[in-house]
Amino acid sequence: MMKQLIDSLMGRKRVLIDENERAIWLYKGEVRGILGAGEHVLTNRDGSLRIERQALTQMLFKSAYEQAVLDKLPVDAATHLMVVRTAENEIAVIERDGIINTILGPDDKLILWTDAGPWKATTVDIAAGPRVEAKFLQRLQKAGKTQLVTRVEVDEGKTALVSIDGRMTERLEPGAYGYWNPGRKVAAKLVDLTRQALDVTGQEVLTRDRVTLRINISAEYRVVDPLLAMSSVKDFADALYRALQLAFRKTLGALTLDQILEQKGMVDADAADKVRADMAAIGVEVSDISLKDVILPGEMREILNQVVAVQKEAEANVIRRREETNATRSLLNTAKVMAENPVMLRLKELEALESIAGKVERLTVTNGTEGLLNDLVHLRG
Repeated sequence: MMKQLIDSLMGRKRVLIDENERAIWLYKGEVRGILGAGEHVLTNRDGSLRIERQALTQMLFKSAYEQAVLDKLPVDAATHLMVVRTAENEIAVIERDGIINTILGPDDKLILWTDAGPWKATTVDIAAGPRVEAKFLQRLQKAGKTQLVTRVEVDEGKTALVSIDGRMTERLEPGAYGYWNPGRKVAAKLVDLTRQALDVTGQEVLTRDRVTLRINISAEYRVVDPLLAMSSVKDFADALYRALQLAFRKTLGALTLDQILEQKGMVDADAADKVRADMAAIGVEVSDISLKDVILPGEMREILNQVVAVQKEAEANVIRRREETNATRSLLNTAKVMAENPVMLRLKELEALESIAGKVERLTVTNGTEGLLNDLVHLRG
Protein backbone atom coordinates (compact mmCIF):
# COMPACT_ATOMS: atom_id res chain seq x y z
CA MET A 1 0.00 0.00 0.00
CA MET A 2 2.86 2.34 0.84
CA LYS A 3 4.45 1.78 -2.60
CA GLN A 4 1.19 2.53 -4.32
CA LEU A 5 0.74 5.70 -2.29
CA ILE A 6 4.25 6.88 -3.04
CA ASP A 7 3.91 6.05 -6.76
CA SER A 8 0.62 7.89 -6.89
CA LEU A 9 2.10 10.98 -5.21
CA MET A 10 5.08 10.92 -7.59
CA GLY A 11 2.94 10.34 -10.71
CA ARG A 12 4.22 6.83 -11.35
CA LYS A 13 2.72 3.39 -12.04
CA ARG A 14 4.16 -0.08 -11.69
CA VAL A 15 3.55 -2.44 -14.69
CA LEU A 16 4.19 -6.20 -14.49
CA ILE A 17 5.03 -7.97 -17.80
CA ASP A 18 4.90 -11.80 -17.81
CA GLU A 19 7.64 -13.96 -19.30
CA ASN A 20 5.42 -15.01 -22.23
CA GLU A 21 4.47 -11.47 -23.28
CA ARG A 22 5.95 -8.14 -24.31
CA ALA A 23 4.43 -4.67 -24.29
CA ILE A 24 4.63 -1.23 -25.87
CA TRP A 25 4.11 1.71 -23.52
CA LEU A 26 2.88 5.13 -24.51
CA TYR A 27 2.73 8.35 -22.50
CA LYS A 28 0.43 11.15 -23.56
CA GLY A 29 -0.13 9.33 -26.87
CA GLU A 30 3.57 9.05 -27.68
CA VAL A 31 5.41 5.73 -28.04
CA ARG A 32 8.11 5.58 -25.37
CA GLY A 33 9.48 2.02 -25.43
CA ILE A 34 9.15 -1.77 -25.50
CA LEU A 35 8.84 -3.58 -22.20
CA GLY A 36 10.40 -6.97 -21.52
CA ALA A 37 9.50 -9.46 -18.78
CA GLY A 38 9.53 -8.05 -15.22
CA GLU A 39 8.25 -5.11 -13.21
CA HIS A 40 8.53 -1.62 -14.67
CA VAL A 41 7.94 1.75 -12.98
CA LEU A 42 6.59 4.21 -15.53
CA THR A 43 5.50 7.83 -15.54
CA ASN A 44 1.74 8.22 -15.24
CA ARG A 45 0.89 11.82 -14.44
CA ASP A 46 -2.74 12.63 -15.17
CA GLY A 47 -3.30 8.90 -16.01
CA SER A 48 -1.79 9.34 -19.48
CA LEU A 49 0.08 5.98 -19.43
CA ARG A 50 -1.12 3.31 -21.90
CA ILE A 51 0.10 -0.27 -22.24
CA GLU A 52 -0.32 -2.52 -25.32
CA ARG A 53 0.46 -6.13 -24.48
CA GLN A 54 1.31 -8.83 -27.06
CA ALA A 55 1.73 -12.57 -26.48
CA LEU A 56 4.99 -14.11 -27.61
CA THR A 57 3.08 -17.23 -28.66
CA GLN A 58 1.73 -15.19 -31.59
CA MET A 59 5.36 -14.69 -32.68
CA LEU A 60 4.41 -11.83 -35.03
CA PHE A 61 4.60 -8.20 -33.96
CA LYS A 62 1.40 -6.50 -35.09
CA SER A 63 0.50 -3.07 -33.81
CA ALA A 64 -1.08 0.15 -34.96
CA TYR A 65 2.11 1.80 -33.71
CA GLU A 66 4.42 -0.40 -35.79
CA GLN A 67 5.96 2.37 -37.87
CA ALA A 68 6.34 4.68 -34.87
CA VAL A 69 8.23 1.96 -32.98
CA LEU A 70 10.60 1.36 -35.89
CA ASP A 71 11.23 5.07 -36.48
CA LYS A 72 11.42 6.41 -32.92
CA LEU A 73 12.79 3.42 -31.02
CA PRO A 74 15.59 1.96 -33.18
CA VAL A 75 17.49 0.56 -30.18
CA ASP A 76 14.43 -1.16 -28.69
CA ALA A 77 13.41 -2.43 -32.15
CA ALA A 78 16.84 -3.94 -32.76
CA THR A 79 16.71 -5.61 -29.32
CA HIS A 80 13.20 -7.03 -29.38
CA LEU A 81 12.21 -7.28 -33.05
CA MET A 82 13.43 -9.02 -36.21
CA VAL A 83 12.35 -7.33 -39.44
CA VAL A 84 12.33 -9.40 -42.68
CA ARG A 85 11.81 -7.63 -46.02
CA THR A 86 11.71 -9.03 -49.57
CA ALA A 87 12.26 -7.30 -52.92
CA GLU A 88 10.24 -7.65 -56.13
CA ASN A 89 11.79 -10.98 -57.21
CA GLU A 90 12.60 -12.43 -53.80
CA ILE A 91 11.02 -14.74 -51.31
CA ALA A 92 12.19 -15.29 -47.74
CA VAL A 93 12.23 -18.61 -45.93
CA ILE A 94 11.92 -18.02 -42.19
CA GLU A 95 12.97 -20.82 -39.85
CA ARG A 96 12.30 -21.07 -36.15
CA ASP A 97 14.73 -23.23 -34.24
CA GLY A 98 15.72 -25.02 -37.48
CA ILE A 99 12.13 -25.69 -38.64
CA ILE A 100 10.48 -23.81 -41.53
CA ASN A 101 7.88 -21.50 -40.01
CA THR A 102 6.89 -19.02 -42.73
CA ILE A 103 7.42 -18.34 -46.43
CA LEU A 104 7.35 -14.61 -47.20
CA GLY A 105 6.39 -13.62 -50.74
CA PRO A 106 7.86 -10.83 -52.93
CA ASP A 107 7.46 -7.17 -51.92
CA ASP A 108 6.43 -8.04 -48.39
CA LYS A 109 7.50 -7.40 -44.81
CA LEU A 110 7.26 -9.40 -41.61
CA ILE A 111 8.18 -8.38 -38.04
CA LEU A 112 8.89 -11.08 -35.48
CA TRP A 113 9.44 -10.98 -31.75
CA THR A 114 13.10 -11.88 -31.28
CA ASP A 115 12.41 -13.61 -27.97
CA ALA A 116 9.90 -15.94 -29.73
CA GLY A 117 12.80 -17.42 -31.75
CA PRO A 118 15.54 -18.26 -32.43
CA TRP A 119 14.89 -17.12 -36.00
CA LYS A 120 16.74 -17.53 -39.28
CA ALA A 121 15.72 -15.83 -42.54
CA THR A 122 17.05 -16.96 -45.93
CA THR A 123 16.36 -14.88 -49.04
CA VAL A 124 15.92 -16.63 -52.41
CA ASP A 125 16.15 -14.86 -55.78
CA ILE A 126 13.33 -16.48 -57.75
CA ALA A 127 14.17 -14.53 -60.91
CA ALA A 128 17.52 -16.34 -61.19
CA GLY A 129 15.90 -19.77 -61.26
CA PRO A 130 12.24 -20.76 -60.85
CA ARG A 131 13.00 -24.39 -59.89
CA VAL A 132 12.91 -25.29 -56.19
CA GLU A 133 15.87 -27.41 -55.10
CA ALA A 134 14.75 -31.02 -54.50
CA LYS A 135 15.79 -31.32 -50.83
CA PHE A 136 14.33 -27.94 -50.00
CA LEU A 137 11.07 -28.95 -51.73
CA GLN A 138 10.87 -31.97 -49.43
CA ARG A 139 11.32 -29.70 -46.38
CA LEU A 140 8.55 -27.41 -47.61
CA GLN A 141 6.21 -30.36 -48.13
CA LYS A 142 6.86 -31.75 -44.66
CA ALA A 143 6.24 -28.31 -43.12
CA GLY A 144 3.07 -27.79 -45.22
CA LYS A 145 4.44 -24.51 -46.61
CA THR A 146 4.02 -25.00 -50.35
CA GLN A 147 1.57 -22.14 -50.96
CA LEU A 148 4.12 -20.29 -53.13
CA VAL A 149 5.19 -23.45 -54.98
CA THR A 150 3.62 -25.24 -57.94
CA ARG A 151 4.32 -28.94 -57.54
CA VAL A 152 4.68 -31.33 -60.49
CA GLU A 153 4.71 -35.10 -59.92
CA VAL A 154 5.68 -37.37 -62.82
CA ASP A 155 4.97 -41.10 -62.49
CA GLU A 156 7.06 -43.88 -64.03
CA GLY A 157 6.41 -44.30 -67.75
CA LYS A 158 5.38 -40.66 -68.16
CA THR A 159 7.00 -37.30 -68.82
CA ALA A 160 5.92 -33.71 -68.17
CA LEU A 161 6.28 -30.61 -70.32
CA VAL A 162 6.60 -27.51 -68.14
CA SER A 163 5.63 -24.06 -69.41
CA ILE A 164 6.17 -20.76 -67.59
CA ASP A 165 4.03 -17.82 -68.66
CA GLY A 166 2.93 -19.76 -71.73
CA ARG A 167 6.45 -20.65 -72.93
CA MET A 168 7.67 -24.24 -72.88
CA THR A 169 10.79 -24.43 -70.73
CA GLU A 170 11.74 -28.06 -70.06
CA ARG A 171 10.82 -31.73 -70.15
CA LEU A 172 10.79 -33.66 -66.88
CA GLU A 173 11.64 -37.29 -66.19
CA PRO A 174 9.78 -39.30 -63.48
CA GLY A 175 10.08 -37.65 -60.07
CA ALA A 176 8.77 -34.76 -57.92
CA TYR A 177 9.49 -31.13 -58.84
CA GLY A 178 8.61 -27.66 -57.56
CA TYR A 179 8.54 -24.18 -59.10
CA TRP A 180 8.23 -20.80 -57.40
CA ASN A 181 4.96 -19.33 -58.69
CA PRO A 182 4.76 -15.71 -57.39
CA GLY A 183 4.41 -13.39 -60.37
CA ARG A 184 4.40 -16.20 -62.94
CA LYS A 185 2.05 -18.83 -64.32
CA VAL A 186 3.47 -22.34 -64.10
CA ALA A 187 1.72 -25.18 -65.95
CA ALA A 188 2.67 -28.80 -66.63
CA LYS A 189 1.24 -31.25 -69.15
CA LEU A 190 1.71 -34.95 -68.40
CA VAL A 191 2.32 -37.25 -71.37
CA ASP A 192 2.06 -41.04 -71.13
CA LEU A 193 5.00 -42.68 -72.95
CA THR A 194 3.80 -46.27 -72.59
CA ARG A 195 2.16 -48.22 -75.42
CA GLN A 196 -1.61 -47.66 -75.48
CA ALA A 197 -4.59 -49.05 -77.35
CA LEU A 198 -7.23 -47.08 -79.21
CA ASP A 199 -10.51 -48.53 -80.51
CA VAL A 200 -12.66 -46.92 -83.19
CA THR A 201 -16.04 -48.63 -83.05
CA GLY A 202 -19.28 -48.46 -85.01
CA GLN A 203 -17.99 -46.40 -87.97
CA GLU A 204 -20.32 -46.41 -90.98
CA VAL A 205 -18.73 -46.77 -94.43
CA LEU A 206 -20.39 -46.75 -97.88
CA THR A 207 -18.69 -49.19 -100.29
CA ARG A 208 -18.28 -48.64 -104.02
CA ASP A 209 -21.31 -50.86 -104.72
CA ARG A 210 -23.48 -48.78 -102.33
CA VAL A 211 -23.50 -51.15 -99.37
CA THR A 212 -23.41 -49.50 -95.94
CA LEU A 213 -21.08 -51.27 -93.51
CA ARG A 214 -20.19 -50.72 -89.88
CA ILE A 215 -16.54 -51.35 -89.00
CA ASN A 216 -14.50 -51.64 -85.81
CA ILE A 217 -10.81 -50.65 -85.91
CA SER A 218 -8.10 -51.09 -83.30
CA ALA A 219 -4.62 -49.57 -83.09
CA GLU A 220 -1.67 -49.47 -80.72
CA TYR A 221 0.47 -46.34 -80.37
CA ARG A 222 3.02 -44.56 -78.20
CA VAL A 223 4.38 -41.03 -78.05
CA VAL A 224 8.03 -40.81 -79.14
CA ASP A 225 8.36 -37.02 -79.31
CA PRO A 226 6.23 -35.44 -76.54
CA LEU A 227 7.13 -31.84 -77.40
CA LEU A 228 6.18 -32.28 -81.06
CA ALA A 229 3.00 -34.17 -80.16
CA MET A 230 1.80 -31.52 -77.68
CA SER A 231 2.71 -28.55 -79.88
CA SER A 232 1.36 -29.95 -83.17
CA VAL A 233 -2.20 -30.86 -82.12
CA LYS A 234 -4.49 -30.19 -79.18
CA ASP A 235 -5.06 -33.91 -78.50
CA PHE A 236 -2.87 -36.49 -80.27
CA ALA A 237 -5.19 -39.38 -79.28
CA ASP A 238 -8.08 -37.58 -80.96
CA ALA A 239 -5.87 -36.93 -83.99
CA LEU A 240 -5.14 -40.66 -84.27
CA TYR A 241 -8.86 -41.44 -83.93
CA ARG A 242 -9.71 -39.12 -86.83
CA ALA A 243 -6.80 -40.40 -88.94
CA LEU A 244 -8.07 -43.98 -88.58
CA GLN A 245 -11.58 -42.90 -89.51
CA LEU A 246 -10.53 -41.03 -92.65
CA ALA A 247 -8.01 -43.61 -93.86
CA PHE A 248 -10.35 -46.59 -93.60
CA ARG A 249 -13.32 -44.72 -95.04
CA LYS A 250 -11.26 -43.67 -98.04
CA THR A 251 -9.80 -47.15 -98.57
CA LEU A 252 -13.03 -49.08 -98.08
CA GLY A 253 -15.10 -46.59 -100.06
CA ALA A 254 -13.08 -47.41 -103.18
CA LEU A 255 -13.79 -51.18 -102.93
CA THR A 256 -16.83 -53.36 -103.42
CA LEU A 257 -18.21 -55.53 -100.64
CA ASP A 258 -16.78 -58.69 -102.20
CA GLN A 259 -13.33 -57.09 -102.46
CA ILE A 260 -13.43 -56.01 -98.83
CA LEU A 261 -14.39 -59.48 -97.63
CA GLU A 262 -11.82 -61.18 -99.88
CA GLN A 263 -8.93 -58.74 -99.37
CA LYS A 264 -9.29 -57.76 -95.73
CA GLY A 265 -5.56 -58.14 -95.01
CA MET A 266 -4.59 -55.93 -97.93
CA VAL A 267 -7.14 -53.32 -96.85
CA ASP A 268 -5.48 -53.19 -93.41
CA ALA A 269 -2.05 -52.62 -94.94
CA ASP A 270 -3.12 -49.83 -97.32
CA ALA A 271 -4.96 -47.82 -94.67
CA ALA A 272 -2.33 -48.47 -91.98
CA ASP A 273 0.51 -47.03 -94.08
CA LYS A 274 -1.37 -43.75 -94.46
CA VAL A 275 -2.17 -43.53 -90.74
CA ARG A 276 1.41 -44.29 -89.69
CA ALA A 277 2.80 -41.59 -91.98
CA ASP A 278 0.34 -38.96 -90.71
CA MET A 279 0.98 -39.73 -87.03
CA ALA A 280 4.78 -39.92 -87.41
CA ALA A 281 4.65 -36.29 -88.51
CA ILE A 282 3.35 -35.29 -85.06
CA GLY A 283 5.67 -37.49 -82.99
CA VAL A 284 3.40 -40.51 -82.46
CA GLU A 285 4.48 -44.04 -83.42
CA VAL A 286 1.63 -46.34 -84.45
CA SER A 287 2.37 -50.07 -84.46
CA ASP A 288 -0.50 -52.54 -84.87
CA ILE A 289 -3.53 -51.40 -86.88
CA SER A 290 -6.27 -53.86 -87.76
CA LEU A 291 -9.77 -53.92 -89.17
CA LYS A 292 -11.33 -56.06 -86.44
CA ASP A 293 -14.94 -56.36 -87.57
CA VAL A 294 -16.97 -55.76 -90.73
CA ILE A 295 -20.65 -55.68 -89.74
CA LEU A 296 -23.27 -55.99 -92.48
CA PRO A 297 -26.84 -54.65 -92.28
CA GLY A 298 -29.55 -57.25 -91.53
CA GLU A 299 -30.98 -57.63 -95.05
CA MET A 300 -27.50 -57.92 -96.54
CA ARG A 301 -26.60 -60.67 -94.08
CA GLU A 302 -29.70 -62.65 -95.15
CA ILE A 303 -28.77 -62.30 -98.83
CA LEU A 304 -25.19 -63.40 -98.21
CA ASN A 305 -26.41 -66.34 -96.15
CA GLN A 306 -28.62 -67.42 -99.04
CA VAL A 307 -25.72 -67.06 -101.48
CA VAL A 308 -23.48 -69.11 -99.22
CA ALA A 309 -26.19 -71.77 -98.82
CA VAL A 310 -26.64 -72.04 -102.60
CA GLN A 311 -22.88 -72.25 -103.12
CA LYS A 312 -22.55 -74.99 -100.52
CA GLU A 313 -25.50 -76.91 -102.01
CA ALA A 314 -23.87 -76.73 -105.43
CA GLU A 315 -20.60 -77.97 -103.99
CA ALA A 316 -22.44 -80.84 -102.28
CA ASN A 317 -24.11 -81.82 -105.57
CA VAL A 318 -20.75 -81.86 -107.33
CA ILE A 319 -19.37 -84.12 -104.62
CA ARG A 320 -22.38 -86.49 -104.86
CA ARG A 321 -22.06 -86.73 -108.66
CA ARG A 322 -18.37 -87.41 -108.33
CA GLU A 323 -18.98 -90.22 -105.82
CA GLU A 324 -21.72 -91.77 -107.99
CA THR A 325 -19.41 -91.72 -111.00
CA ASN A 326 -16.65 -93.34 -108.96
CA ALA A 327 -19.06 -96.03 -107.71
CA THR A 328 -20.31 -96.79 -111.25
CA ARG A 329 -16.76 -96.97 -112.53
CA SER A 330 -15.89 -99.39 -109.70
CA LEU A 331 -18.87 -101.66 -110.60
CA LEU A 332 -17.86 -101.66 -114.22
CA ASN A 333 -14.33 -102.69 -113.34
CA THR A 334 -15.67 -105.48 -111.11
CA ALA A 335 -17.92 -106.79 -113.90
CA LYS A 336 -14.98 -106.89 -116.32
CA VAL A 337 -12.90 -108.88 -113.82
CA MET A 338 -15.72 -111.40 -113.29
CA ALA A 339 -16.29 -111.84 -117.04
CA GLU A 340 -12.65 -112.66 -117.53
CA ASN A 341 -12.35 -114.86 -114.42
CA PRO A 342 -15.18 -117.50 -113.78
CA VAL A 343 -13.70 -118.44 -110.40
CA MET A 344 -14.13 -114.87 -109.19
CA LEU A 345 -17.74 -114.92 -110.43
CA ARG A 346 -18.35 -118.18 -108.56
CA LEU A 347 -16.97 -116.65 -105.32
CA LYS A 348 -19.31 -113.71 -105.68
CA GLU A 349 -22.26 -116.07 -106.16
CA LEU A 350 -21.32 -117.97 -103.00
CA GLU A 351 -21.08 -114.63 -101.07
CA ALA A 352 -24.59 -113.75 -102.29
CA LEU A 353 -25.88 -117.18 -101.22
CA GLU A 354 -24.31 -116.74 -97.76
CA SER A 355 -25.98 -113.36 -97.41
CA ILE A 356 -29.41 -114.79 -98.32
CA ALA A 357 -28.99 -117.82 -96.04
CA GLY A 358 -28.33 -115.54 -93.09
CA LYS A 359 -31.76 -113.90 -93.51
CA VAL A 360 -34.00 -117.11 -93.61
CA GLU A 361 -34.70 -119.81 -91.02
CA ARG A 362 -34.56 -122.84 -93.40
CA LEU A 363 -33.05 -123.31 -96.86
CA THR A 364 -33.67 -126.52 -98.89
CA VAL A 365 -31.30 -127.24 -101.76
CA THR A 366 -32.77 -129.74 -104.32
CA ASN A 367 -30.66 -129.31 -107.44
CA GLY A 368 -27.28 -128.53 -105.84
CA THR A 369 -25.75 -125.12 -105.45
CA GLU A 370 -25.68 -124.60 -109.19
CA GLY A 371 -29.41 -125.23 -109.55
CA LEU A 372 -30.13 -123.00 -106.53
CA LEU A 373 -28.20 -120.14 -108.02
CA ASN A 374 -29.95 -120.54 -111.33
CA ASP A 375 -33.36 -120.53 -109.57
CA LEU A 376 -32.40 -117.32 -107.73
CA VAL A 377 -31.48 -115.69 -110.97
CA HIS A 378 -34.89 -116.66 -112.45
CA LEU A 379 -36.69 -115.35 -109.32
CA ARG A 380 -34.89 -111.99 -109.55
CA GLY A 381 -35.79 -111.80 -113.22
